[in-house]
Formats: sequence, structure tokens, C-alpha cells
Amino acid sequence: MKREPWFRPYVTAHFWRFLLIVVLGVLTILSASMLMFTSGFLISKSALRPENILMVYVPVVGVRTFGISRAVIHYVERLVGHDTILRILSKMRVRLYALLEPQALRFSSRFKTGDLLAVLADDIEHLQDVYIRTVFPAIVALVLYGGAITAIGLFDPLFALLMAGYVFLLLFVLPITSLLLMKQKNREIKQERAALYQKLTDAVLGMGEWFVSGRQKDFLTGYEQDEAKVDRVDRSLKNWGRLRGFISQCIVAATVLSMVVWSAQEYAGGRIEVTFIAAFVLVVFPLMDAFLPISEAVERIPQYEQSVSRLNGIADAGADSRETGGTEKGMAREEAAAAVSGGVHVKLDHVSFRYGDDRADEVPTVSGLFLDVPKGAKVAVIGRSGAGKSTMLNLIQGVLSPSGGRVTLNGIDAERFGDGIASVVSVLNQSPHLFDTTLANNLRLGRMNASEEDLRHAVERARLGPLVDSLPEGLGTRMQETGQRFSGGERQRVALARILLQDTPVVILDEPTVGLDPKTERELLSTMFTSLQGKTLIWVTHHLVGVEQMDEIVFMEEGRIVMRGTHDELMERYPRYRNLYRLDRPVQV
Repeated sequence: MKREPWFRPYVTAHFWRFLLIVVLGVLTILSASMLMFTSGFLISKSALRPENILMVYVPVVGVRTFGISRAVIHYVERLVGHDTILRILSKMRVRLYALLEPQALRFSSRFKTGDLLAVLADDIEHLQDVYIRTVFPAIVALVLYGGAITAIGLFDPLFALLMAGYVFLLLFVLPITSLLLMKQKNREIKQERAALYQKLTDAVLGMGEWFVSGRQKDFLTGYEQDEAKVDRVDRSLKNWGRLRGFISQCIVAATVLSMVVWSAQEYAGGRIEVTFIAAFVLVVFPLMDAFLPISEAVERIPQYEQSVSRLNGIADAGADSRETGGTEKGMAREEAAAAVSGGVHVKLDHVSFRYGDDRADEVPTVSGLFLDVPKGAKVAVIGRSGAGKSTMLNLIQGVLSPSGGRVTLNGIDAERFGDGIASVVSVLNQSPHLFDTTLANNLRLGRMNASEEDLRHAVERARLGPLVDSLPEGLGTRMQETGQRFSGGERQRVALARILLQDTPVVILDEPTVGLDPKTERELLSTMFTSLQGKTLIWVTHHLVGVEQMDEIVFMEEGRIVMRGTHDELMERYPRYRNLYRLDRPVQV
């Protein structure tokens, strides 16, 4: 049986802390119950006008004692509980990071960014709530359930059975009903919302067609109908919540009335004093405070299951990749750097790749790719979106294993480098990751031990010197979230400086000039080609600006290479390329 990785290890490691939390939770409710019990007794005793204050001295002290102890014990319970859960939370985050960090490229190719963000932002937090809001309250309630029924049974076994029936409804019947209903309704609402988001996205992308065809009212009507379905499911959940609350309060009322009748009968039979009637009745309320939240706690279980499912999906993806060799640790960075110390010869030898289950009827994303990039050569890869360019880059980085053929770096299969690929290949894409910290810290992501002199040298090579000199704190200036302090071209130069610090023999330029104006694009390309001189360069682009400087140009279409050669050769041999080049040349400014 596969070991459960997100709960059991932490329960085992923190068993005694968990036990202490449960004990403190039980003591908190018992202190509150005794506070109400002694308060009821004190009120009743005082109503009989005792002859001397000493007659009620003990219950007065009891009220003060239990009032203080309840607050103190509850505080300690919360302190121990949150300390324990935060320790577990930190270990979960470390575990998740250990899964994601070595395989960041592979996970980004298999999971949507939104799914990974949901895992990082929400799922770990949900697992924290499992303990605080579900596990601990449920265990405390069960312990109190057994203790309370046993205590009542010492007085009257038949009445204890009646009380057990009332509490059974609160602890088992309503929570299980809520759980089953919540699973069904959550599934429905998730499906309806997914369809709604898809319809809205498709409509936004095709908004022009809706207006041109004059059918915008049809879209609005259909969208409102779908939205109404989601609202109906959501309202049914809220209605059930209100109904469940009403039923719970009715059970509490029935319990209180039953306790009033029973204690009155016990007094009439001479088995208890009259002062205990209010005491027995009031003790019901703090106990019910422990039982009532269980339904709400249990109905969160589907959320926990979804979170665990996503986390297990990431863990399984890592395990599957390790089994197939795709995400094995591979070489250490030092070993990888040594293997490519004299430069890198990149070669794709009749490579094919298809996503899915490698079925014969599955159309391959790339097929029959042959690319030979000698050490220090510069190759441009051109093609429309969906032509297979990104897949080819993932194959070169070892993120994907080819379905056929070989991808080698200096004769070594790319996937064998594993984590060491970061010492071989660096990537400058159209949206480099820049963080809300100093410029120096952003640059040091390329090489953590870089000195101030190294940073300044990289900045000068990326032609950022004048910009850095103009900043109020130089390299210590904060870049703001996603580097918003700087323009698009400046952000790309910062990313280029980071790659220069990383100093890998192979650099992939994945459309780094998208969204830049023609002048900025030409200046950035000139800087990149100059500063990266001597490195093996693979430049993926839609544009043909600057391709004259490439040693070879490869044109991809539907996963295959349909044109290749130098710029002059393509201009001479392919009319299609000549037309594309003339159309794509920007107006000189």
C-alpha cells in the first residue's frame, strides 16, 4: 500500500503534541462546563437567601477558579496548537519546494501556472485547517461525548441513552449528511463554473464575431442562464446550511428541555437538591458548543481531498519522471559544468515527440527533427505558434524525453543532465522573473556568490550602466513587483545581465523582444548578440529582424523543419522566405 505522505508522517512525528492539544481542548470545555455548573448552583443557592455568606463561599471561589482556568487553558491550547501546526506547515512547504525546485522546468511543462499557484497559495493552507478546524475539534467532541454520556449514566442510564441519541444526531447524522450533500453539490458547482469560465473566455476571445453577427443578446441570454444554474446550486448549499443550523438549534432546545424535565423529576424524587436543577441545565450549553461545529468541520473534507489530490498529482508526476529517467537527479552542477567546459555541441538526431500516451494514432508535436549546432554557433528557429518550437526547446533542456531519436549535448543525452542542466543552458524569455527586491538581488539569481565587481561587469556588458548610475541607490534600488520600476527593454537587459552572471555555454533566447518597439528591439538584439559572443546561441522568434547575424536559420512548420540555411541562402532559394523577410522588416526610425 502506498504511504500517505501529507498527514501520517506529521501525526507520527508530533503525536505527543497532538495528544496535549486534545487534552487541553477537553479541559477547556470541562472548565467552561464547570463554570456554568457552579454558576447555576450559586444562583440557585443565593436565591434561597442563605443565612451566611460562607454558605456560598465555595461556589463563589469555584466560579472565579473555573472562569480564570477556562481562559488560561484555552490560551495555552491555542498557543500549542498553532505552534505545532506552523511547524508542520513549514515542513510541508519545504517538502513541496523539494518536489518543485529540482524539476521546475518539467513541472511548468506539465502543469498550468494557475494550478501550481493554487497548490502553493491554498492547498498547504487547507492542510493546515485539517488539524485546527476538523481533526482536533472532532476528537475533543468525541471524548466529551463519551465522558458526558457516562457521567449522566451514573445518575440515570435511560436518560443517558436519550442524551446520547440527541448528541448522536449532532455528531454523526448531520455531519455525514452534510458531507455527502457537499460532495455532490461541490462537484456540480465546480463543473458548472468550469463551463461558465470556458464559455466566457471563448466569448471574450471571439467578441468581435458576436458583434459582427449581431448575436450579442443571444450570448448574454445564454450566459445568464448558465450563471443562474451556478447560483441555484450555490443557493441550495446556503439553504442547507441554514436548515442544518435550524435543526441543530432544535436539537439543543430539545436537549435543554429534556434536562429541565429530568432534573425536576430527580428533585421531586429526592435524589438531588433543588439547587442542582439550574446547574445541570446550564452545563448543557458549553458542551453543545463543542458538538455544534462538527457538521461544518466535516463538510470541509471535500476541500481537503481536492488539495491532497493536487499535491499527490505533483508528487506522482515527480515519481513517474524519476522512474522514466526524466526527472532523476542526474549530474551535479559541478559535474555538468565540467562535461561542457570547452563549449557545447547541441545535436538533435531525427527527434520525434508526442504528448499523451504515445499512441500510434497520436499526431506527434515534432517529427524527424535534425539540428546540428556546433560550439559557439548561432541558430535562429522561426515559425508560427504551435509549430513545435517550445517542444524543441524543452527537449534541448532535457525537460522532455524524445519519443524517437536522440537529443545530445556534447554527445550526452540531454535528460541525463538532470539538475545539472542549469550549468549548461540558460534561458532568456519574453517574461523574465523579476522580484520585488533590489536590483543586485535579482542579478545574483544568476550566481549567488557574485561580487559587486561581477555585478558591475555584467551590468556594463548588458549596457545597463547609465540606468544603474541614475538610480537613487544604484544596485541597491528595489525593482518593485515584476520589475515594474523599469521599462520592458530595461527588464530584459536586467535578465540578460543575470544570464551573463550565470555564464552557461548554451543560451536560449525564447522570443525576448516580443512587445518591444522596433528601435528598442534592434538595440536589445545588438546587445545580446555582442555580449553572448562565443556561446552556443539558439534564438526562437516570430520576427526576422536581426536574422542576418545568425549562422543558420531554421523554419519550422507543423513540427517539421521545412526551410534551413543561412540568411543569404534562404533569400536566394526560397521566394516565401524573401517575402516574409521584406514584410517583417520594420520601418527604420
